[in-house]
Amino acid sequence: RATKRVRLHPPIAHQFKRNRMSLKQVSLEEVAQHNTMKSLWFVIGNKVYDVTKFVDEHPGGCEVLLEQAGKDATEAFEDVGHSTDARAMKEEYLIGEVVEAERKLYSYDKKPQQMWNTDKDKDNKVRVQAGPLDALVTPALIAIAIALVYYLIIA
Repeated sequence: RATKRVRLHPPIAHQFKRNRMSLKQVSLEEVAQHNTMKSLWFVIGNKVYDVTKFVDEHPGGCEVLLEQAGKDATEAFEDVGHSTDARAMKEEYLIGEVVEAERKLYSYDKKPQQMWNTDKDKDNKVRVQAGPLDALVTPALIAIAIALVYYLIIA
């Protein structure tokens, strides 16, 4: 029984380092035009990949790639759980990035929420805005102090 061999390329750092300014700016409309076996592009994380030369080598078959051709394939790519090698290998096919006006914000792009809302006042001092439960902290501390005094002195 013959198995299909997949050519994995070692991640060579200098191959993958690209200056963001040198990446071609591509509209989603242009990506949508490349949806055939002869020209297959898709978007992963606002980056545009031309995987035309990889179609026959894809371990999941060409149908998987054709299904995402001309579209944003970020969710499909992440859901499959690709290996580190596959993630590094995709950079060989990077041809550009989505134009800024059409970029999406993905869950992994979002910054973690701050615990407190902070603003800077006119003196450039950080001012912390209290949350809804912060108003209960002072009365709770007073109640605990009174309980301790009662327990230690009176009881």
